[in-house]
Amino acid sequence: MSETVEPIVEQPHPVAGRTLAGADIIVQVLADEGVKTVFGYSGGAILPTYDAIFRYNESHDDSMPLVVPANEQGAGFMAAGYARASGEVGTAIVTSGPGATNAVTPVRDCMADSVAMVLITGQVARAAIGTDAFQEAPVTNLMSPVSKHVFMVTDPDQLEATVRTAFEIARSGRPGPVVIDVPKDVQTQQNIFRGSGVLPVPGYRQRMQALRDNQLDDNKCQTFFDLFATSQRPLIYAGGGVVNADASQALRDFAHTFGIPVVTTLMGIGTMDTTDDLSLHMLGMHGTAYANYAVEDCDLLIAIGARFDDRVAGVPSEFAPSAQAVAHLDADASEINKVKSVDWHHVGLFSDSLKRLTDYGQRQRINAAPAAWHDHIANLRSTYAMDYARDREYIQPQAVIEAINRRTGGEAVIATGVGQHQMWSAQYFDFREPRLWLTSGSMGTMGFGLPAAIGAAFAQPRRQVIDIDGDASIRMTSGELETATTYNCPVKILVLNNNGDGMVKQWQKLFFQGRLSASDKSLHKKDFVKAAEADGFNFARRINDPLELEATIEAFLDFDGPAFLEVQVDPDAGVYPMVGPGKTYREMITGDHIPSRT
Repeated sequence: MSETVEPIVEQPHPVAGRTLAGADIIVQVLADEGVKTVFGYSGGAILPTYDAIFRYNESHDDSMPLVVPANEQGAGFMAAGYARASGEVGTAIVTSGPGATNAVTPVRDCMADSVAMVLITGQVARAAIGTDAFQEAPVTNLMSPVSKHVFMVTDPDQLEATVRTAFEIARSGRPGPVVIDVPKDVQTQQNIFRGSGVLPVPGYRQRMQALRDNQLDDNKCQTFFDLFATSQRPLIYAGGGVVNADASQALRDFAHTFGIPVVTTLMGIGTMDTTDDLSLHMLGMHGTAYANYAVEDCDLLIAIGARFDDRVAGVPSEFAPSAQAVAHLDADASEINKVKSVDWHHVGLFSDSLKRLTDYGQRQRINAAPAAWHDHIANLRSTYAMDYARDREYIQPQAVIEAINRRTGGEAVIATGVGQHQMWSAQYFDFREPRLWLTSGSMGTMGFGLPAAIGAAFAQPRRQVIDIDGDASIRMTSGELETATTYNCPVKILVLNNNGDGMVKQWQKLFFQGRLSASDKSLHKKDFVKAAEADGFNFARRINDPLELEATIEAFLDFDGPAFLEVQVDPDAGVYPMVGPGKTYREMITGDHIPSRT
């Protein structure tokens, strides 16, 4: 006797068939796509959509809070921080003209680091486009080169499908930012809400389906393990693609199963638990000496979700010079052989591919990497350990980070600006999981840290969120200090103040005979503590005595609510190791406190 299986009947959307204004259609699709927080700044051309958000929240218990920053760049970086910390699509809504142009930098930043974001921009009414109307800007022309895709909605009947398609494109494949430019009259025109449907983008969907379908077969797995079998010193080089694909656990399982040490890029930090014995932390221009030496010594390099960028493979022909073979696993076919030729590659989904390799290797009883390689790695780690001046009268920036790390234990979300403080944070913090490290990698955008931390706090309300910033970097977006207190966002903001652009000064000292052209800027007048107090911080302190460090860090992190701490650090502290531009790892400068084997 067989059971009768009832077919699954898809329930119609509860709003389907209703007539809605375009702005209400936008907000309804945002809700359907799971948007929980919107970041943005209002203006004339986007007012209908802002009004729709207000009315939606009135009837839905504020389920889609709108966070208003100091300006649109802050909104974009908050959406990026939200996306990076949560793995969901970040959403920002801004007005036309300067609202859109202010958002260009965060859009490019998301594109460079493969971060899923949807930016909705208002636009002047369709009849006024091209007339140099008030607050008109050519958004499609501006955004097309810096985003994954741009839509301009000129047909109100296509608005609903366009917004839904934008989220599909932003989150699928290699994630990225998608921009939707919506004229004001399209936002006000009434249309039937269908509750389903996307735009016909067959070429894109075919590529995504091909990516999903491209499974590793036994022959290709065997080819990979043929390379592995002849290797005595295999090394994994993991990038941000692994984090973006939520494939960190699959990579950890693969590394542990076959005993392969792992180095990560700046964007790949957190892919491996940095306290794991197989983790060698970050490689590259400011990577650990032992990670870079491991790259020099490996005979099989396995790149996963990494793109051999210039900050890692500065001289591609000399990168991993002892490697007899290079393997590359990626989700983007354009990255294969783009910078460095490889001997084995696969383009597919990271988790599926890594699980397939792991399962195949276990079935074939593939031996793990030799113990001698592990001994060599342990020796590199102990001989070339990270270190800095510990006996100077000034507070050392590395000591500040170590003090915070002892209390957070690799469990906090750390956002940074760009500069020396960013590299010290990458070097000296632990990260037990992915999506705890938020930084502007490829674009290197100063001012990223504070708004990104605010966005992350909305995404991860149960995590401690800390912005490690520099005195120069935080000036770029210091208006967002007030955003933190306005929303009682419990971010902890720490400024390592070394009086100027520290990273630029370091380069000038090393490569420009010490001529500090524009890097000092004489910007020493700002009282950061008074500024924080003026913006509503009840905890705002400054220290310059090393003896006060531990107690102050404890009070800072334990404070209930947003807190601000400025630490006057050694102005001559440098970031080491350092591989100069156009130099090889053999030419790495390790500084006065880390040994060099050359």
